[in-house]
Amino acid sequence: MYYTTMKKERSITFIPPIEVAEEARRGLLLRKQFGRGGTMVGVARARDLKNRRAVSERTIVRMFSYFSRHMVDKQGKNFYNEEKPSNGAIAWLLWGGDYGASWCHAIYLELKRKKE
Repeated sequence: MYYTTMKKERSITFIPPIEVAEEARRGLLLRKQFGRGGTMVGVARARDLKNRRAVSERTIVRMFSYFSRHMVDKQGKNFYNEEKPSNGAIAWLLWGGDYGASWCHAIYLELKRKKE
């Protein structure tokens, strides 16, 4: 889990973990190498994640939404082809890859729990 402990209380960290930053960095490199994959929103998200800039609660919700919509992309042709990745694979990495999906999902659920 991606939490920090403060005075016996769990608090959520909105700073992307190193693994998320690395996946975003990979996505940016692949986008540059192949000249495709992702949108300008995805590129902007990747830059923030790569630089480990704290994201907002709104961004976590947007990330959760992105990963929920695009989970199906992982079943597409060349998603796992490292020599010629699909556009969906590059976009997935721009948003933090599998690590990003897990990280934002955990935070999203915690935020939802706290609101209930």
